Amino acid sequence: MFKNAYYRSYQSVFDVGMRLMSWRRPEVVSGSGSIGKIPELLNREQVKNVMVVTGPSVGKKLAPKILAALDDAGIRYVLFAEVESNPTVNTVNKIQELYLSNNCEGFIALGGGSPMDAAKGAAARVVRPNVKVGQMAGLMKVWKKIPPFIAVPTTAGTGSETTIAAIITDSDTHHKYAIMDPHLIPKYAVLDPDLTAGLPPKVTATTGMDALTHAVEAYTNCAYNTDETIRAAEEAVVEIFRYLERAYRDGSDMEARTQMLIASFKAGFAFTHACVGNVHAIAHTLGGLYNTPHGLANAVILPIVMEDYGEAVYEKLAHLAELTGVKDSGNTEEKAKAFIAEIRAMNKRMEIPTGFDFIKEEDIPQMITWALAETNPFYPVPVIYDRRRCEKVIRRIISEA
Repeated sequence: MFKNAYYRSYQSVFDVGMRLMSWRRPEVVSGSGSIGKIPELLNREQVKNVMVVTGPSVGKKLAPKILAALDDAGIRYVLFAEVESNPTVNTVNKIQELYLSNNCEGFIALGGGSPMDAAKGAAARVVRPNVKVGQMAGLMKVWKKIPPFIAVPTTAGTGSETTIAAIITDSDTHHKYAIMDPHLIPKYAVLDPDLTAGLPPKVTATTGMDALTHAVEAYTNCAYNTDETIRAAEEAVVEIFRYLERAYRDGSDMEARTQMLIASFKAGFAFTHACVGNVHAIAHTLGGLYNTPHGLANAVILPIVMEDYGEAVYEKLAHLAELTGVKDSGNTEEKAKAFIAEIRAMNKRMEIPTGFDFIKEEDIPQMITWALAETNPFYPVPVIYDRRRCEKVIRRIISEA
């Protein structure tokens, strides 16, 4: 009880501080072919030598389009195309060293959340070279303005193109560091649906459910929300329910691809202010220990945690059920449960599992420790978890596999 009181007091004080802070959104450049405007953005920032950060697959398939545009504009670049699915401290340090040794002046992060997180971590280390990644974990420990940063998502899910967060894994301990600082918000977000047209159905599904988790967790949190973030979360949920399965079924549906990019951006904006919660905290432990794709982990855990929250989230989930057309009759509990049931149904239709059977018994205590350390006291979750409650949820994830 003492801990819970402390956590809520902390969140109340921080809520006041959040409302006094100066927040910004990235400048958005969107539409088919919008990556062609990247040289113009770099020229605007007087960047003549840029660091391009991506992963191996995107580096081969999509990066050449941007590199060709940079060549045509006479902008020099250094390409790092080795970011892994859960970027590590070692990767961040390699990017920082390459950036500094080549006298780069800005970043282009191309891909899903992993390249963006790695580039953000490297950008933080560029401006704070004497501070290790782990020392910047937590809230507002970057402190300094990072170099010009252009985020180019190739998936509609992470929302990293608009967030304050970078999630980096310690390859030795498998612990995930969450670095959260407004200085990490990219200067520009380039939302080009052409880059998402070739996404496999499985990736489309899990990244889309990642975006849904961002919106739902932000919306159900009990502090930090504003009228703007509430509206963004609601709109994101409605658009994801309307367009995700269309994009999953037909990757060439450009209306669905475009709307999913916009929904992901809105969800990212919402949780940048209102935070995520216990779903993400547990999902991060799975990424660190088992390299579980983040979107997949969130998709599986989201309905389980929402069910566990119970009446603490019924009112808000009932409103989402009405907005999405899932259920507009019955009492609040019935509507909320119908909304959660539809999340499970979406997962099933997109062949996403109901649980994970690979979690090892000996890892559960460490998962609990990491999840609670990430969540408390900062995340204003609807229900504060202790070790017993967190273990109960983890065992449900196992039992529902």
